[in-house]
Amino acid sequence: MSEPDGTTRNWGAEDDLHVVATELVRAVEAAIDAEDWPAIEALVQPLHAADLADLIGLLSRDDRDTLIHWLGDNIGPETVLELEPAVLESLLGDAAPARVAGWLDDLDADDAIYLLEQLDADRLDEVLHAVPPPERAQIREGLAFPEDSAARMMQRDFVAVPAYWTVGQVIDYCRDSIDLPDEFYEIFVVDPRHRPIGSVPLYRAMRAKRPVMVRAIMAPETRLVPLEMDQEAVAFLFRQYRMASAPVIDDGGRMVGVVTFDDVAEVIEEEAEEDLLRLAGVAGETDLTQSVGRTTRTRFTWLLVNLGTAILASLVIGLFDATIEQIVALAVLMPIVASMGGNAGTQTLTVAVRALATRDLTAANALRIVAKEVVVGGINGLLFAVLMGLVAWFWFGLPALGLVIAAAMAINLLVAGLFGTLIPLTCHRLGIDPAVAASVFLTTVTDIIGFLAFLGLAAWFLI
Repeated sequence: MSEPDGTTRNWGAEDDLHVVATELVRAVEAAIDAEDWPAIEALVQPLHAADLADLIGLLSRDDRDTLIHWLGDNIGPETVLELEPAVLESLLGDAAPARVAGWLDDLDADDAIYLLEQLDADRLDEVLHAVPPPERAQIREGLAFPEDSAARMMQRDFVAVPAYWTVGQVIDYCRDSIDLPDEFYEIFVVDPRHRPIGSVPLYRAMRAKRPVMVRAIMAPETRLVPLEMDQEAVAFLFRQYRMASAPVIDDGGRMVGVVTFDDVAEVIEEEAEEDLLRLAGVAGETDLTQSVGRTTRTRFTWLLVNLGTAILASLVIGLFDATIEQIVALAVLMPIVASMGGNAGTQTLTVAVRALATRDLTAANALRIVAKEVVVGGINGLLFAVLMGLVAWFWFGLPALGLVIAAAMAINLLVAGLFGTLIPLTCHRLGIDPAVAASVFLTTVTDIIGFLAFLGLAAWFLI
């Protein structure tokens, strides 16, 4: 953007990253306060759709509503798709049904379904009523499938040709057709029943001579995606086989859509973010723009569960209250044992949960991985046992106390390595998402074992 002195300011970069600069946010806030609409237009007009969405998300609620209202139809579907979920939900709830329907008209089927997923049933019916019947039927069909299925993420526009066509016929078809997708990477080859039998990457088609038959340059299609395949399984296929796109088939094996790598990249990002949030106990809290009430509700349940496990650990401590009264140093040192076990277990747990998500940890190698983590936990346990034993000895002048905390440290880190893998494996085997439940169980185990080992050994050797 040009300044009055003729210099150019890059509002879209901060610290060499492609993010919205703080200066731009402050300038827009000042223009909104002054109701200087020409200045606002000059500030936001040069922005990329994704940068405009970021700018909207960085503003306060009142400023955000004012900017959205002022921009009106200048907010295109590309910007709408990039908005944070809470902002998007608010925008879709306030926008007229005809306006939302207009956005849908410019989007691929998967993006249109993503927008409509944010609406409640009544609002959804209002919007769909403003959509032309053919597109309405397609959208309703997509919404009928499970939320995390391939049907929700596929695009319905694709290029499919018979095997007996020549490359020249394919090129002429692509030039003349008005129903081609905006972007595509492969040409799919189908049989007379419209079942995919092969694919031709665009680079291969462009290098072939016009008379060459499609069947001569196609690669057999062996990795098909059923409509109801879970999106995580689809992402695994793409990651495992380095695919650019994949055909989606119905129950009869007919090709009905295509999933592309950019759709899968979004799924991988969403799943990674979801696992991270669940490990931290804030599952469902996807952005910073959510209301205080919703954020509080999201965190309360997790904190309530952790309160229960903390009480359980406290009951274990209560069993040794007489021991603690006689040796006050135990009260000083016992949190160290529990904390080290929890941290070591979390390291192992994080690696295990991620490996399960990427299918690098399976029944075939589970025993070997568990054994490795136990060995790692045991070695770290011995190293920190020596270190903490010496610290406790010199701190309190009691060699026996140093031996007790050293033994407890070794035991707890060994247990942390063992249960850091066993718990997520067990959760996965039982059909429970390990990202949700594993950390609670692990913390409980390491706390209880740490307190039992430390206080039990102290009661045995020191009293």
